[in-house]
Formats: sequence, C-alpha cells, structure tokens
Amino acid sequence: MVSKEEEHKKALMQEEIDIIKKMSKIKHKIAVMSGKGGVGKSTIAVNLAAAFAKKGYKTGIMDVDVHGPNVPKMLGLEGKSLKFSDDGIIPIETEEGIKVMSVGFFLSSQDTPLIWRGPAKTGVIKQFFAEVIWGDLDVLIIDNPPGTGDEPLTILQTIPLDGVVLITTPQSVVQEDVIKSVNLVKSLKISIIGIIENMSGFVCPECKKEILIFGKGSGAKMAEKMDVPFLGSLPLDVETSAASDIGTPILIKEPESEISVKILKIADKIESKIMK
Repeated sequence: MVSKEEEHKKALMQEEIDIIKKMSKIKHKIAVMSGKGGVGKSTIAVNLAAAFAKKGYKTGIMDVDVHGPNVPKMLGLEGKSLKFSDDGIIPIETEEGIKVMSVGFFLSSQDTPLIWRGPAKTGVIKQFFAEVIWGDLDVLIIDNPPGTGDEPLTILQTIPLDGVVLITTPQSVVQEDVIKSVNLVKSLKISIIGIIENMSGFVCPECKKEILIFGKGSGAKMAEKMDVPFLGSLPLDVETSAASDIGTPILIKEPESEISVKILKIADKIESKIMK
C-alpha cells in the first residue's frame, strides 16, 4: 500500500517532469521585476511582449501578480474564458498572436480579491508552468509582482531564465528597493539583462517636451553602481497610460510615437543580448 507521503513525492516528481517538458518548448524566458510597486512594470512587460511580437517572434506573457493581475485589462482580454483540453490549459491569445496566462482569467470579477498565502501562490505559478499549453514560443515574458517574496522567488528558482529585466524610477526610495531585487537575482546566480528607468520625466501633452521632474541620469548611475547594464529610460506619458486603460499597449495603438520607438530600442537591446 502506497503511503500519502509517497503519493505526494510522486506527484511532485510528475509536476517537475511536466514543467521541464512545457518549458523546453520555449526558447527564451525573461522575468520582469521590481522591488517597488507602482513603477509601471506591467505596462512595460506588455509593451515588451508587443515589441517582440511586432518583430515576428512567437510571444507569450505570463502574469504572476496573483493579488493584482493587470495584464488581461492592459491587453483588452478582461472577461475572456479559458479553455481546457486533455493536455492542459489553453492560454488566451490577442489579435497580435500574443499568448496570455493570468490568475485574472480565473476570477469571477476583477473586483474579487484573491486571499491566498504563500503555498497557494507558489502552487498556481508552478501549475502555470506545468499545465499551460504555450506551444513552441520564441520568448515568454513573465510579469512579477513587486518585492522579493513568494512569486518572484518561485519564478527565479523553478525554471531556467535567460535573465531578468528590472524596472526602476528616478526616485531614491524606489531605487533602494530595486537594489534589493538586483541583489536577490545576483545571489541566485541569474543573469541580469538590464535596468529600465521608467517615469524618467513627464511628457507635456501640449508641447510634447519631456520635463525631468526628478533630475536626469539617476537610473543609469544606479545601474553603473550595481554593475548591471542600463537598457534605457522611458518618460511618464499620458497616452501610454490611456492606451493601457483601454486594453491596447501604446506600441500597438501608436507604433510611430516617440515612446513606442524608445520601447522598440530597448527590445532591440534585449534581443541582441539573449536572442542573437
């Protein structure tokens, strides 16, 4: 007779096998992180996914922000229902062909709070790795919640990543927390692709000039201090926020805009680091 402990061990081994099988079909896996909330991390993650799709890569995005899953709204997928097959969970796909998975698709309402402790959060992330039918992707963007807790730690320790992209803003209080994330990634011997400074200034909607509210160059200086690459700066732009609110990333809504060009340049740097 098999004991419950032996059954549990067998189930864990099978989960590990399933994760390896599913993840082996994805060529490149990039985690997007920040030590601080409210830095525009999800906005950048969805626009990076849009950038890689625009470049012709088969792209997916996994939203592992269990308590604040914003990716479905930002990609215009709120209210979509997941489909299931004998092989697993079929991700939702955008018109641009980006495959998307998020806890948000399991909620009856976007106003419903998910009241979970660590083990439940770790379990659902591993389930995404083991059971979602991503297929043969070129790149998977993994959007993490802020901090260095259960979700990002599970991502960093469960699958082999090509590297991590970290998001900061010019404020010193934000950078202090981002530095903690940098040190976490370094301690786990995982590559840091680079740092993006978001909200580097404010783009005036009338004159279209960027006003450097917090000064200039602090993100680049922090990256230099931490000995990690600096990928570029993105301003706080009203149109970018508005595009996310209506469910269309700015890179798709206004591909010729100045901020879209900047995002594409950042995607070029990431591409040159891990794909070429």
